[in-house]
Amino acid sequence: MAKAEEPRPLSGHPNRKVRTIAGAQIVFDGQGFLRNPEDWSEEVARLLAAESGLKELGKIHWQVIRFMRAYYFQHGRAPMNRDLKAGVKMTLMDLEALFPGGIRGGARRVAGLPNPKTCAG
Repeated sequence: MAKAEEPRPLSGHPNRKVRTIAGAQIVFDGQGFLRNPEDWSEEVARLLAAESGLKELGKIHWQVIRFMRAYYFQHGRAPMNRDLKAGVKMTLMDLEALFPGGIRGGARRVAGLPNPKTCAG
């Protein structure tokens, strides 16, 4: 797996950082969420997972990631917890435990979805 360059501030946007991952320049917000979900790739997911302490993404991780991304692109927003639970047929507790950082800071970030905070920088 390729390593990413250290993030550097995006000119004119102090709360945004640019990182080079797999040869692509990707913009992240100040909390490490992708600004543009189309910049995501499986390599980006693996790197973000490793940075959060998750050494390997297993079959169930990919099921959650793919469901979240499909839902996002179909509905224009990330799934609510009830939709996620129903979509992957897991309990909220199991989903929270699956990714370091839980659903929001883990699964959503690794899936390349935007920060859920409307005030994200």
